[in-house]
This record gives sequence, C-alpha cells and structure tokens, in this order.
Amino acid sequence: GRSMSSAPDIRFVHLRDKPEAVETLSRWFLEEWAPYYGSSGEGDLDADLAAYSASDRLPICLLALSLDDKLLGTASLKATSIGLEHAPGPWLSALLVQRAQRGRRIGSALVAAIEQEAARLGYRSVFSSTDTDASILGRRGWQPIGKTESLRGAVTVFQKNVR
Repeated sequence: GRSMSSAPDIRFVHLRDKPEAVETLSRWFLEEWAPYYGSSGEGDLDADLAAYSASDRLPICLLALSLDDKLLGTASLKATSIGLEHAPGPWLSALLVQRAQRGRRIGSALVAAIEQEAARLGYRSVFSSTDTDASILGRRGWQPIGKTESLRGAVTVFQKNVR
C-alpha cells in the first residue's frame, strides 16, 4: 500500500484484495445512504459492492486501512454518477470515513488516493458530485463546475485535473 504524508498511519488497498471488508462496507453504506440503499431505495448494494471488487477497471473501490489492518474509510472511482450531464467522468464516489475516525484527514487522503488512481488509469480529470461538506475537495483544489439534484436535494459537481 501507499502512505500519504498527510496521514502516514494509513495504507490503501483495493477492495478486490480485501474481500472480507464487503460486510463492513455494506453496513456503512446502508447507514450513510439509507434513502438509496434502503428497502425503498433504487440502489442495489450487493451488486454495487460486487462491481467495486474489481481493481483493474471502473468501478474501483479503495480502502483506507490502519497499520494494524482496521478499516478506516473508503472511496470509489466510477464511470457514472449524479451530475453526469455536466461531465463524462470518471467520478469520485462513495467517500466515507468511519464516524469515530472523522477529523483525522483520512477523507483527504482517500481523495488523494483516488486522484492518483484516476491518473494511473490514464484519465486527465476526475469529477465528484456532493450535497454534503465539500471542504475536502476545496482544500485539494477541486473546482465547482455545475449544480444538479439528487434524492437528498441540491448537489454541486466538482472537477479536478489529475494529469
């Protein structure tokens, strides 16, 4: 795994290389995105997590692990997302840090790892759409390029050049 200077106690692995994390991610995704993944939502949690288990093509899921192998957070790089009318992708998506671990720059380190992953795959830019705090993206130099709507309301679409 790689370590980031902002969070040296973290390493990153692909979900494909740690399939036992699927159970925890499933619980986290249900808690965080209940309107989408819950019983009345249109999301298919099992199908999404199965798709995220590839690492050589989109969608890709990265895991942030502590040095003692504890799951701290996750982020994905996907071909599509809310906001697709503004940009072709790929999309930083499903950025989630375990509640007890928030405020330790893990989210920022995950965003940096996804940026590196997009560049490694040959993409010039990466995009993200969020309806929550976008300060991580702003600190990393992402630019707002549009607005759209999601199940939860207004969403801002951001872009970051990675190459």
